[in-house]
Amino acid sequence: MKKRTFGRTGWDVSEIGFGGWAIGGGWGAQDDGDSLKALHTALDHGVNFIDTAAGYGNGHSERLIGQVLKERGETSVKVATKIPLTGPGPWPPAARDRHEVRLPESYLRENLEERLSCLGRDSVDVIQLHTWTRAWNADPKPLEFLQKMKREGKVRAVGVSTPEHDQNCVIELMREGLVDSVQVIYNIFEQEPAAQLFPVAMETNTAVIVRVAFDEGVLTGKYDETMEFPEGDFRRNYFAGDRLARSVKRVQKFKAELDGLEDHDLTLPQTALKFALAEPAVTTVIPGMRTVEQAEKNTAVSDLPPLSTSALECLYRHPWRRAFWYGGK
Repeated sequence: MKKRTFGRTGWDVSEIGFGGWAIGGGWGAQDDGDSLKALHTALDHGVNFIDTAAGYGNGHSERLIGQVLKERGETSVKVATKIPLTGPGPWPPAARDRHEVRLPESYLRENLEERLSCLGRDSVDVIQLHTWTRAWNADPKPLEFLQKMKREGKVRAVGVSTPEHDQNCVIELMREGLVDSVQVIYNIFEQEPAAQLFPVAMETNTAVIVRVAFDEGVLTGKYDETMEFPEGDFRRNYFAGDRLARSVKRVQKFKAELDGLEDHDLTLPQTALKFALAEPAVTTVIPGMRTVEQAEKNTAVSDLPPLSTSALECLYRHPWRRAFWYGGK
């Protein structure tokens, strides 16, 4: 497993991390036994960075992670979790939401203690806000509160998990030194972070955690237009209406182009992860791993050769400016 430096912290973290959403729930039925085995397998294969959140099963993902790390006596694995918004209002926050209501200091402190309790730790490596609005950039008190908690020793690094429709809202935060890391969506369809966010991350030595590298699974090439997701599965809404068919069609298009290249022989899942890792600003990519097989296959990608220039040039031609499905048919 190759390592990359986690921004200004100086930590060496695995370039493939463990995404902990699915083991907490929200992606259909999930057996805790499978989740625990997947976690152990990922760690056995060199993963030393795990991302989770309060919202992943109301702490269930965190508790499973804490259990595995305790069983292994593991203290060197870096764990990142997230504090959700509170108070009345939408998620992500609206332009007129007040941070005094959605992320007051008293709530941040109380929720951080809950996160530590679920993880079974006295401090957390990375605490991230889940999520943010640029409306708060002029008065970013919640991040200042978290930075204060870092000085107090409860937190080692502070980050923001970006709102998907305005990921560039964190650029000002990076430049002002208010975040040590940012978690962003970056994949073959969503390439916008390469325009400005990634260069600023390099400039400010801010760690970048990439989520949704598989675009909720469709970039693995395993979906077809007839798939149906069960009630309670996040993907049932994400791919509602004609979204799945449109996505599959686009995947088939770039796959056909890749298949015509003499210097490309990776599977689509391998290609998707290598695409994200091709960006030098990216610190770690956190695919979900629900089974031993997924953990083995995802972690093995680190040791594969990088994508060829021709494969990258092909994929750079396939961004999808869909604005969350409202256009781009």
